[in-house]
Amino acid sequence: MENLVEIIKRCQKNSAKAQKILYQNFSPWLLGVCIQYCKDRTEAEDNLQEGFIKIFKNIHKFRFEGSFEGWMRRIMVNTIIESFRKKNPLYLVDSIEQYQIEYEDTSPEPPAYSTKELLELIESLPPKYKLVFNLYALEGLTHQEIAASLGISVGTSKSNLSRARKILKQKLIKKSNKESQTA
Repeated sequence: MENLVEIIKRCQKNSAKAQKILYQNFSPWLLGVCIQYCKDRTEAEDNLQEGFIKIFKNIHKFRFEGSFEGWMRRIMVNTIIESFRKKNPLYLVDSIEQYQIEYEDTSPEPPAYSTKELLELIESLPPKYKLVFNLYALEGLTHQEIAASLGISVGTSKSNLSRARKILKQKLIKKSNKESQTA
């Protein structure tokens, strides 16, 4: 890729060629970001396209003060949050009973798992819990920031994170027990 600063400056002048270069170089990575938050690849691709429209529309606001990649990631995550809020306007707390695993937590902590296995478990979380979990764990947002972004209370953010962690722990324990029984 040619000099990123030059590509950005050309994008700021609405160069279609520069926009294509930027898209080709960053879309695979940003699609990965979208997949972390979305329920499926189609939704991730839709958010990717919408996010790039916003990136190109707002690239003139980028002042070369900090990471361009971080700036793009923030736009992409905000696009996903906005999409989520439109689809789920008021109800960000699901009934946990729907996702509870019938298993009594009596075993020790589960063994270490690969990143791929952990990401698959996170992917299996209910969408509302996955969103809060990812914003907190991956983006490093505070509960106050999450609440403001999603239009929920701080307590709801904390509750959704707690429930996400509980579901993940139960799934890890269940997975660990299955593996020890087959060993």
